Amino acid sequence: MALSPLFQPLPFDELPGWSSDQPAEAFAAFRRSALHVLTRNYRAGSLGVAAEAFSAAYEAARGEAKPEPRGFFERWFIPCLVSPAPQDHGFVTGFYEPVAEASRVRTETFRYPLYARPPDLVELTAENRPAGMDSSYRFGRDAPSGIVAYFDRAAIERGALEGRGLEIAWLSDPVDLFFIHVQGAARLDMIEGGTVRVTYAAKSGHPFTGPGGILRDLGEIPAQEITMQSIRAWFRANPSRRDEILHRNRSFIFFREAPADDPLLGPVAAAKVPLTPGRSMAVDRELHTFGTPFFIDAPSLRAFDGSPFRRLMIAQDTGSAIVGPARGDLFAGTGHGAGEIAGIIRHAADFYALLPRTLAERATR
Repeated sequence: MALSPLFQPLPFDELPGWSSDQPAEAFAAFRRSALHVLTRNYRAGSLGVAAEAFSAAYEAARGEAKPEPRGFFERWFIPCLVSPAPQDHGFVTGFYEPVAEASRVRTETFRYPLYARPPDLVELTAENRPAGMDSSYRFGRDAPSGIVAYFDRAAIERGALEGRGLEIAWLSDPVDLFFIHVQGAARLDMIEGGTVRVTYAAKSGHPFTGPGGILRDLGEIPAQEITMQSIRAWFRANPSRRDEILHRNRSFIFFREAPADDPLLGPVAAAKVPLTPGRSMAVDRELHTFGTPFFIDAPSLRAFDGSPFRRLMIAQDTGSAIVGPARGDLFAGTGHGAGEIAGIIRHAADFYALLPRTLAERATR
């Protein structure tokens, strides 16, 4: 597979802010991917970045527990501007791991369920996809008559899955539950004691429709003011219209319990490694290859530490709304503070993929 011409090589000294970044945590995140591929390599994206091209860098990362991080990346990689033509810049948003109180059993207060993956949910392939079903659907329902579209959000919230024992936990606030669906993971502080981490297992298959866009189109929130915080505030002020808005998003997320071994790291995501706050990023999985380092230049973004955001990130997750070669979702961490950061990230950014030297040099000959 040929390397895409979207990648334009350049020297490290042309990366804005490269010399001032402190990429030690990015190296630690990269090393986690290097350890993971010992069991299963990542699938290459369609832009031609072969997973095997990382082999030498991964081997070096596994052997260097405490290297000089900047020197490591300069030794093994060549920066390549990702050209998002016809746009001038790429775009970044943010995500985080919410923390919410929950109960193992339904009570008068805790009555909104978080569901595990149902056994009749099947992944669609070219062989089993029914004729005429929307090609964007990745999942369907195994019904007696054959595979059909799965229940959507409205049907599930009206009781389509009741009585099947799929409830992992119960929450007290349906808006909190919805944003756990949006983020795809959460830490639950159980009223019975202890903490449970949940992470994405599957989804209903319907396309995602964000409440921000709906409220914008209805004239409820101006486009320039749409953030997670403003959306939450609107729901608090308009509780009677909650279902009207949320049910327009037919997509529904199912979860599984996951270990919470290191409280400083995030959930295990699509790349099968725990996310690193401020250093892990979700990318378009169809285009990019997990494990790829990206240097992100978003000078107008100052939410993380008050300084222009110029950081090395590692591609370790994906999302249905993350589409395009220069589109990323930055992992901000766990809890309320991380949510305050993630909720306001909507910024133009330049993307520089750090590609293995052997791959980038071969493509430019």
